[in-house]
Amino acid sequence: MRHRMRGRKLGRNASHRKAMFRNMAVSLIKTVRIDEEAENAPKVSGRITTTVQKAKELRPLIEKLITLAKKAQPHAENAAQFATSAEKNSSEWKTWRESEQWNQWNQAMAPALSYRRRAFADMRDNEAVDILFNELAERFTERTGGYTRIVRLATVRLGDAGVQAIIEFVGERDRVKPTKRSESLDSTSEAATEEPAVTEEAPADEAGEESAAAAKTEEDTEKEA
Repeated sequence: MRHRMRGRKLGRNASHRKAMFRNMAVSLIKTVRIDEEAENAPKVSGRITTTVQKAKELRPLIEKLITLAKKAQPHAENAAQFATSAEKNSSEWKTWRESEQWNQWNQAMAPALSYRRRAFADMRDNEAVDILFNELAERFTERTGGYTRIVRLATVRLGDAGVQAIIEFVGERDRVKPTKRSESLDSTSEAATEEPAVTEEAPADEAGEESAAAAKTEEDTEKEA
């Protein structure tokens, strides 16, 4: 029995699995920035194709990395007020480096740097860490979880007929839930009831004038008689 043995082995030992998921996480994050001039540039951003089992094991790792990036975002925003726009190693930058403002920036930025080091320890790729903290963290600021989705593909993998799936970041190419027919009918009926009723007052006035004229002519004929 596999008690307390969480996760799939996928026919690999521990170090091989760790290296494989590290490479897959870096590949998925790097697809957010597409370089069209690159030789093997991805066709769709924020998406990779793999097997269903690997996608399900990769998803928790990506979710935790994005959570780390979101935790570092408020610390970086707080440290921005103490930062300087001077070029590094310039006289102005050296003056800022020796001032009290740099100490405040260093203390405010320390937690964000700690989160960056933890993410780098998992991925070992500077570009992926930069995309994670500068782009994905801002994209999912208002989202509390569920940053990725897994979609099964109809075509199986050639060679071993493995079931394939795509894992991608949410927020793009999201499906819009169609409205029900009953709701559309209710909206049309409400619109019909809200239309103002047309009152025909002019014809009624004309009928009253005609009746008064007829009564006057009858009185004139009786007087003549």
